[in-house]
Amino acid sequence: MSTEQIDKLLTMIKELNGSDLHVSAGMPPKIRVHGHLRPVSKEPLTAAQTEALLMPMLDEKRQNLLVEKNDLDWAYALPGVARFRCSFFRQQHGLAGVFRMIPEEILPVSALGVPTHIEKFCHLRNGLVLCTGPTGSGKSTTLAALIDYINQNQSRHIVTIEEPIEFVHQNKKSQITQREVGIDSESFAKALRSVGRQDPDVILVGELRDLETIGLAITAAEMGYLVFATLHTNSAAKTVDRIIDVFPEEQQNQVRTMLSCSLKGIIAQLLIPKKDGKGRVVVNELLFHDGALPNIIREGAVHKIVSLIEGGRGKGMQLMDDAILARLKEGSISAENAYRWAAEKKKFQHLLKG
Repeated sequence: MSTEQIDKLLTMIKELNGSDLHVSAGMPPKIRVHGHLRPVSKEPLTAAQTEALLMPMLDEKRQNLLVEKNDLDWAYALPGVARFRCSFFRQQHGLAGVFRMIPEEILPVSALGVPTHIEKFCHLRNGLVLCTGPTGSGKSTTLAALIDYINQNQSRHIVTIEEPIEFVHQNKKSQITQREVGIDSESFAKALRSVGRQDPDVILVGELRDLETIGLAITAAEMGYLVFATLHTNSAAKTVDRIIDVFPEEQQNQVRTMLSCSLKGIIAQLLIPKKDGKGRVVVNELLFHDGALPNIIREGAVHKIVSLIEGGRGKGMQLMDDAILARLKEGSISAENAYRWAAEKKKFQHLLKG
């Protein structure tokens, strides 16, 4: 059984400057280009065709995992093209697979369009730094740039815990240990529980997806490690709320106290389609540690984070809506998309035509 057909489709992602490939029984293969899904053939795939396309990619262990769990997250390398983050799952009409292209080159922060002063997070000795945003907003790319900055400039031991491993880092000035959940460890939580015995300085957690993982990440930051992690939230205030709300009510005060000591910053991120339709542009909300932040978290006065960010502009902080407005003024994005992605719609309503 050959992977030739799927490899051709994956190569098309790069040729079309796309980001994802969707292969699913009952529909034609589609590639996401600049945020929009485009079919690459007219005929929908049958269940048998989809199985024949996808299953040859899996070794016996992964085939068994897919049979057992009905979904599977893993990584696939196509030499000379790219690495892909793959998600296989069963759906109404049969098997499906979604492939996200991971660039082979790790770009520096300056090349991503993200404010370069987020590099100051790399100089922290300890604490928790969160990169947040919806799926496909470039969180992993931004964190890879920060990890690479540390790797190039500091002599530290960096341990990444990912599902799957996305960007492959080579040892430079630092030593990097990359562990894949499902292959090198049973779960994020299990890998985090054992990481202290591996003498790390910096820990990257691919995703804070459950109460146990969040608790262990906060504890690791309290114990003196610098912890980077991702979360699916759209703003700094919502991120703090989400972390607290995951825990049972009787534990929330304790978690607030722990988070108030350990949280060093939040990079919230969105990718908005460019006005000319050629690609997407990054916008960020930035929260840096400030003397008032611990009290705000301990008191549960999360609404005050907006005022804190507004007052911290001189330190490089910015609200998402201000970043969106700046992109609109420079002509990168349309008024319609600015309005669509903004949190406070009223601020943008007068900019809409008609």
